[in-house]
Amino acid sequence: MLGLALLLAACTPAEPPQAGLDETAQSRPPIVFPDTWRFSADDAPVTAERAMVVSTDIYASELGARIMQEGGNAVDAAIAVSFALAVVKPNAGNIGGGGFMVVRMADGTTAALDYREKAPLEATRDMFLDDRGELTGKSMLGHLAVGVPGSVMGLWEAHRRFGTLPWADLVEPAAELADGFEVHEGFRRDIANKESDLRLYETTAATFLPGGRIVDIGETFAQPELAATLRRIRDRGADGFYRGETADLIVAEMERGQGLISHRDLEAYTAAWRDPIEFTYRGFTVLSMPPSSSGGTTMAEMANMVETYDLAEMPWHSTQMIHLLAESWRRSYADRNAYLADSDFIDVPLERLTAKAYAVARAADITDRATPSADVGPGLEPPREGDHTTHLSIVDASGNAVAVTTTLNLSFGSKVTVAGAGFLLNNEMDDFTAKPGTPNFFGLVQGEDNGVEPGKRMLSAMTPTIVSRPDGTLFFVTGSPGGGRIITTVFQTIVNVVDYGMNVAQAVNAPRVHHQHLPDQIMYERGALTPTVLAELEARGHVMVERVEDGGLSGNVQAIMVMPDGTLQAASDPRGRGAAIGW
Repeated sequence: MLGLALLLAACTPAEPPQAGLDETAQSRPPIVFPDTWRFSADDAPVTAERAMVVSTDIYASELGARIMQEGGNAVDAAIAVSFALAVVKPNAGNIGGGGFMVVRMADGTTAALDYREKAPLEATRDMFLDDRGELTGKSMLGHLAVGVPGSVMGLWEAHRRFGTLPWADLVEPAAELADGFEVHEGFRRDIANKESDLRLYETTAATFLPGGRIVDIGETFAQPELAATLRRIRDRGADGFYRGETADLIVAEMERGQGLISHRDLEAYTAAWRDPIEFTYRGFTVLSMPPSSSGGTTMAEMANMVETYDLAEMPWHSTQMIHLLAESWRRSYADRNAYLADSDFIDVPLERLTAKAYAVARAADITDRATPSADVGPGLEPPREGDHTTHLSIVDASGNAVAVTTTLNLSFGSKVTVAGAGFLLNNEMDDFTAKPGTPNFFGLVQGEDNGVEPGKRMLSAMTPTIVSRPDGTLFFVTGSPGGGRIITTVFQTIVNVVDYGMNVAQAVNAPRVHHQHLPDQIMYERGALTPTVLAELEARGHVMVERVEDGGLSGNVQAIMVMPDGTLQAASDPRGRGAAIGW
């Protein structure tokens, strides 16, 4: 148990274990997953000598590896993989959505690129409320749910700053995939899982259910309108999307469905280069996304709290460990939901939220009992102010690293396909606080600062992350989809490798838990916890809820570990159907 003596004695960070060292891993007790857990602790990572790509689709991963073999760097590969995912992973990969990129170049340069969608300029604060002030469903389905897409501009800006190969060479392979690719099980399953939703809009049904049916494995699936759109982007860069024919088609689609995006919205869209959130965890340096993502800030706060305890002395997935994680997450998400928003609109107290001293104070009331979330308000004074995402991780032969998380929000986004252009549009407007105090689709109850405003980016939980060893060398690249669960998923992979010495496959395969302040419960994957641990956590006052959606699973991590000798090990989450490809 987390008795008072342990709580007081563990306020000094423990000596960091040298994760990734074979001799250290061999000296630790072997990691044993619960008998009820479906994935193995014995799976071998994918290894490579020079470079590695891991994404949620084998076609995209193979393309990224090929780009680097042809002389491209990690950013080039990330651009090519991102465009490819818009073709072969249409429920999450996109050119009609947005995302975040964290970059760590071999020369020490770091950067974070925010290409999150923006609210249209005609958006209003109460646009998703009815005449009685109650929420409608228009923030999740249909044309009004669409934010101004950012993906194409983000990838264009990443190429302008860090790219080495010609832009056209990075976009044309995706266009060739759109000309036709052989359907695999993962693609067919994504379509089958959302068949009824895809039939809601005529253009979407015609695009993804050709002939009115689900395509079979082994068939060739072609998207000629998307191929033409990609070639306009290939030839004209960002202007091939935000101006000209594609922009005309987007605006026409908006007018057809009473959406708000105009030519003025598209022409005004900009991606934003930002300083990454940077913090240390047991001597390791972690880089992640700042607002408009909440991922880096929230993860820094929870890491700073957990760091005050010697986590490695607690058996992995024991009652003590899960209790400590849940209590730190409870407090971090309370702050996340109250204070984080688009920093171009709101004065976000990032320095205080990410300070180690603040975390110590925040964790001071953690005991061996669950703290009711009703008793855990935000830890600062209010600031003055007026699963269907996809991740890719890449390391190239020079040691450049890129982590990208991108999304349409819900699976297949708004379910609206742009007629004549062949791509789906996001439903990211649901990530705004349409009505403060009311949960969004992911159950997150957020504050006034994340309210709808024209041109504002909606708050995200996406957490692309790069970790360096205490000696400054590249160590770990990670990220995941999962809505509000993304932050805790990514943090658990870091804890698994840093505190418990897991290899990358074990860290990715391991069962996961989650707490996000509200609802006040620990969500756990089916089979993730032993009956003894479940009973002990309930005895401490925790409400335990087994996840039933998505087969009882949570997240889809794509991770790379750089070993001390420079070789690369990677794992694509067995919860999904991705692939790690190295050379």
